[in-house]
Amino acid sequence: MNVDVYMSVHTRALIRAAKLYFIVPRRWASPMSSKKSHRTLQVNLTSARRPKQRHHTTMVNLPVKDLSWEDYDSDGGDGSSFRRNRRNKSYRAAVTSLNIEALTCGEETDLLPPVCEDTTASSKQPAKSGHKKHDVDDVFDTDPRFYQEIRERGLNSNHVSTEEDEMSPTEATEQDQTIVVKNYRAAYITWSQLYQVKEMGILDTITPEERKRQEAIFEIITSEYSYLHSLSILIRHFKDSEDLTSTMTATERHHLFSNIAVIMDISKRFFQDLEKRHHRHPLIQDISDIVQNHASHHFEPYIIYCSNETFQQRTLQKLLTTNSAFRETLKQIESSEECGGLPMISFLILPMQRVTRLPLLMDTVCQKSPKNTAEHFASRWALKAISKLVKSCNDGARRMERTEQMYTIQKQMDFGKIKPFPLVSSSRWLKKSGELAVCTEDRSLFRKAFSHRSCILFLFNDVLIVTKRKSEESYVVLDYATAENVSVQEELSDSKLNLKLLMNPNSDGRSEHMTLVAETRLDRARWVTALCNLKHKSITDDGEALPQYEATKAYLPKTPDELSLRQAELVIVLQEVEGWCHGVRMRDGERGWFPANCATQITNRTAMECNIQRMERLRKETDV
Repeated sequence: MNVDVYMSVHTRALIRAAKLYFIVPRRWASPMSSKKSHRTLQVNLTSARRPKQRHHTTMVNLPVKDLSWEDYDSDGGDGSSFRRNRRNKSYRAAVTSLNIEALTCGEETDLLPPVCEDTTASSKQPAKSGHKKHDVDDVFDTDPRFYQEIRERGLNSNHVSTEEDEMSPTEATEQDQTIVVKNYRAAYITWSQLYQVKEMGILDTITPEERKRQEAIFEIITSEYSYLHSLSILIRHFKDSEDLTSTMTATERHHLFSNIAVIMDISKRFFQDLEKRHHRHPLIQDISDIVQNHASHHFEPYIIYCSNETFQQRTLQKLLTTNSAFRETLKQIESSEECGGLPMISFLILPMQRVTRLPLLMDTVCQKSPKNTAEHFASRWALKAISKLVKSCNDGARRMERTEQMYTIQKQMDFGKIKPFPLVSSSRWLKKSGELAVCTEDRSLFRKAFSHRSCILFLFNDVLIVTKRKSEESYVVLDYATAENVSVQEELSDSKLNLKLLMNPNSDGRSEHMTLVAETRLDRARWVTALCNLKHKSITDDGEALPQYEATKAYLPKTPDELSLRQAELVIVLQEVEGWCHGVRMRDGERGWFPANCATQITNRTAMECNIQRMERLRKETDV
């Protein structure tokens, strides 16, 4: 065959083959053939499921146009959302690293190296990195913590809050069903952790003392926010519960919740004023004027609520012991997720807890304010105003409790042949009552024997009354003597739990000796402490040598000689017997007994000295 003819035939065959290759039916065409709208890119990513296999890669097709984060955030509901979220971070890091403009212009790009999801380049596009800025809105838009769970750093004026403190975990402690218990931790972030503070470089322009002052101011605002949240839980889930309301009378409901709705309203207004001041500028000039104004003109309902504390506790105890419907309904509400599994009593005592903490927080602001400045004097005036309110709350609670108690005891007393006297008085209150055995010596001709009979002692702040039981709720007076004429001596023997009581003169004007027998060493110690008529000297002289304890649990007293504690309160311990401590509450000088497991001892000598100085300063400046 001619060579030319062969080349012509071969060429025509190649052309026919080429036509068959390029002319394809439209129905066979792949959608991937559209280069303009569906261009794809192969991205080489490290597999999140096999972190140990460094060379294992996964080929992922990412569309160049119409990229959307929602394309990668969908959850199929297969229970692997945690692993899916980890992959999403890698996808976002890879996509934000792509040169999208180069791809859309048709430039060729080599395969990208594996992207480590722990080292995503947030510096390029921080808004898409998923990290929130700690700005003003973020602090109060997040889910607030229960006020029962936090402990304000400002209660310890010597503590400098750090980021490590915020992130440190809280150790769990054993729960005690008889005591209101909850671990506490810091409230939210600190002022120095705010995004605006860091962005504006404020920390580089202020002194360390001013930083502490800003932290104390900011903590008052954030803790009020958490307090307001817990109050809303109390009202929505307890007070406004139709199921719980149906289990009690209107009077019981009033005694239980009192004017808590009014308390929440004034807390809202207080927080709104604080928040407005915070929104003006990250560096807050002062909030003392706000605290003083609200404490002097708007916080009076706190006095009413605290005065109702006696009725509140008695009503709650009665409902829990006698009303099964109330008890079961309350148990269901307390176990709900919205209430955090916290008991209702921990919500009911919040106003008393908050109002007693505010003076300590304001004292921190006062101490961190420069001397002889307008801010310093304003903080002192605010401290006096809030301390005056706390004193009124304490006096109101005591007055209501003591008056009701004295009227009840007056009705139960039968003086018989003993010269009576009016028991009810505005200046008299019960310090301790209880049953003790009286040991009497029986001398006969042939033997010497001892017999025991019981008596009921009522010790008031100015008089001791010895009675015997007449019925369950009535007593016959055997003798009495004024407190200044009563002395007691403890027998220092573990085998004998005796204490010798002397009344000189007694109700008849003569000297009377009695030997009393206690059941336990603790019972004897508590009676000796109560009966000793020695005037309480100031503990500031030797206070630094006495052990100090900080309350880790809130404790509600069950007898008049016990001391109420709230979280973070400081107590100087005078003695400890069988797991109980007798001490002085540093904020107001009240004395009483409390379980030792409710507090932990302070061992830092510097902190102890600062606590004594703070106690002296508060007593002097606020008369609390």
